[in-house]
Amino acid sequence: MKLTSLTAPLKQPGFIATISLACLLSYSAHTAEPGANNQHKKIHTRTLAASCAACHGTQGNSHSITPVLAGLDATYFSMQMHAFKTMSRSSTVMHHHAKGLTDNEIEQLSHYFSQQKRISIPSPVAQTWEANHD
Repeated sequence: MKLTSLTAPLKQPGFIATISLACLLSYSAHTAEPGANNQHKKIHTRTLAASCAACHGTQGNSHSITPVLAGLDATYFSMQMHAFKTMSRSSTVMHHHAKGLTDNEIEQLSHYFSQQKRISIPSPVAQTWEANHD
């Protein structure tokens, strides 16, 4: 085998830069600040919670007939999500959402929603009634 065949990849445009970047990223992942992983976890949890907002409202404060998640006891929330995940609790759509979550993500969401402030929001029916009868 010729030496030139071993060094040929080194002559490819961007090869050295790509290898250098891979080494730098690998090194930075191991030397990241201790709080960096925690910050990533918080962002991931908020991203998961944002997907719940379509039905359960911003920060878990529902404006419709779907349950309010804000302020729920973390253990209760976790138990319900695991019941949806195992299909031991019936639902039209929640078992699909729960199956896509890891146990760790369910725990993160249970903590997140337990920390949210429950806001009293008038139901759409009450708002319509008041608007038509003032």
